[in-house]
Amino acid sequence: MKKKILALMLVCSMAAALAACGSKEAAAEPAAEETEAAEDEAAEEEAAGGTLVMATNAEFPPYEYHDNNEIVGIDVEIAQSIAEELGMTLQIEDMAFDSIILAVNSGKADIGVAGMTVTEDRLENVNFSDSYATAAQVVILKEDSEIATVDDLAGKTIGVQLGTTGDIYADDIEDATIERYNKGFEAVQALSQGKIDAVIIDREPAKVFVEENEGLKILDEEFTVEEYAIAIAKDNEELLEKVNGALAALKESGKLDEIIAKYITAE
Repeated sequence: MKKKILALMLVCSMAAALAACGSKEAAAEPAAEETEAAEDEAAEEEAAGGTLVMATNAEFPPYEYHDNNEIVGIDVEIAQSIAEELGMTLQIEDMAFDSIILAVNSGKADIGVAGMTVTEDRLENVNFSDSYATAAQVVILKEDSEIATVDDLAGKTIGVQLGTTGDIYADDIEDATIERYNKGFEAVQALSQGKIDAVIIDREPAKVFVEENEGLKILDEEFTVEEYAIAIAKDNEELLEKVNGALAALKESGKLDEIIAKYITAE
């Protein structure tokens, strides 16, 4: 009889244990589902967000320049607004101008934003977004210069910033000697010191340099007129589409005009 009672007790214990295990598994299933859902949500947030790395050359006011320890300017605010449209965080990498396209192509940067003009040579290496600004290359001279027109640059010594469109187009000047500098203000300094005859650079930075350096002026005749756009790697069509969408939204809302007007006032 005792054996029967003992056997019955063992059966009941096993049944209770199995019931307990079933309860634990049932309780664990919703937790596992919740964890999986949370992981999926985090992955979606990461895919939608992330960091947008901008390569620039912060020596080009008012488009990008240093203000104490911060890089500011038109291009910075445009890139920041694009990042916000895409739900991303902007990260700025400051480098030499002629390294920007290399950084974009190597994946070290997602976009190149640096007052960069769309040219045929550059289009061979990167894609460009829709244009966000129209600019012009101008000529900076000493106030007592005898140069009166762009044609008078023939045979002169011209300063340019390495890798810029001023650098590219200066090669077309007949018999000119081209002196290339890493930074625009270095070319302007050389002009002030009488080492060169003129500087070719974008109009808005030229205004700043002339204002900050006594004895200089800007030639009335523009050297070229061009469009600024954002450089993106050729194999990143998805990002190009998103950037163009964000730019369209900024244009539609008037935000793009507001950013430019903040730094460039009508004359």
